[in-house]
Amino acid sequence: MSLKVICLGKTKESWIKQGLDEFRKRLNPHRKIEWLELKDASLKIAGSIAKVKQMEALTISKAVSDMDYLIALDEKGKTSDSVTFAKSLNSLLMKHEVVFVIGGVYGLDKSILDKADWVFSLSGLTFPHQLVRLFLMEQLYRAWAISSGKAYHY
Repeated sequence: MSLKVICLGKTKESWIKQGLDEFRKRLNPHRKIEWLELKDASLKIAGSIAKVKQMEALTISKAVSDMDYLIALDEKGKTSDSVTFAKSLNSLLMKHEVVFVIGGVYGLDKSILDKADWVFSLSGLTFPHQLVRLFLMEQLYRAWAISSGKAYHY
């Protein structure tokens, strides 16, 4: 089955882009990842953070099928160690189209969190949403390496 990552807004920092490109290059021969950067909402136009999150939720909903296994990244989600994450992801990919969603500047709207099959946290710490992209991509590569028996994870 396929793997997709949806995030809001463009990746702005060149060093984050370089890191993402590096992990895509490493993963590409083994696992294709569809990467979607959707338009984020403007606080100036929306008028409130709640409205930004609602507008972004509508954008995300249009890119996700009800058949997808939706994993929403959120600091309040469940954490996992890398080996357990790799096993879980591998198992999911045998049965489902898996879609990871990274929120915008203000995170994800409750409607997306409620719709998610798994609300996942990379850490109890809060990270900028741009960095979460890189951390997730590294963990996807690590999960592949673990599942494939490659000497990346020690």
